[in-house]
Amino acid sequence: MRNAAIIPQKIYDLNRLKHAVEVWRFLGKTISFTNGVFDILHQGHVYSLSQAAQEADMLIVGVNSDASVKRLNKGPERPINDQNSRALLLASMLMVDAVIVFDEDTPYELITTLMPDVLVKGGDYRVEEVVGHKEILANGGNVVINPIVEGFSTTGIVERMRHQK
Repeated sequence: MRNAAIIPQKIYDLNRLKHAVEVWRFLGKTISFTNGVFDILHQGHVYSLSQAAQEADMLIVGVNSDASVKRLNKGPERPINDQNSRALLLASMLMVDAVIVFDEDTPYELITTLMPDVLVKGGDYRVEEVVGHKEILANGGNVVINPIVEGFSTTGIVERMRHQK
């Protein structure tokens, strides 16, 4: 049970995360950032997170707060899992080095504050549609789009559950 104490320490507020990023950079580490709701973790999330982790030495995951998810209009029952549960599950993953919950509609503020070396988005986005892409590219960073793992989405899972009733 020794490692159980590490998990909550991987969940950061912005000030502590900024300090951690400074330390990582001082140590010569590269930083990757991705974000999402991560409401029901599934194979697609695991694939996307593992790909994001391979892009740099350290992986930061931004998680939409409950209020932010509501504003995204993903459905009246969403989020299914609250932000603390979602952050804890992500923090328990070995490939994730830091988790931060953000309340804004987009992670723009986080991205421009932390300035990761690599910005990773899963899905059918184009680079120019990714929030913060201009700033990351202008800073010499990279933007990576991970392919979708077909058949795996939280919205799809919720829809299948609704039809099985």
